[in-house]
Amino acid sequence: MNVFPLFWIVVTLLAFGFNLLGLMRLVPIFISMPLLFIALYFTIFSFTHRRSFRGFK
Repeated sequence: MNVFPLFWIVVTLLAFGFNLLGLMRLVPIFISMPLLFIALYFTIFSFTHRRSFRGFK
């Protein structure tokens, strides 16, 4: 389970680089921005979901 946050950090860095290409108008910005948003969302989710309360067993 500890590999998922590292995976999402790498995906976020790749999406950020892809977004820079979008800002330089080399790729469409309407494709690169949602990818960056999704990568950031899952990165934050992977760090915060581990500490959530799952109830009593």
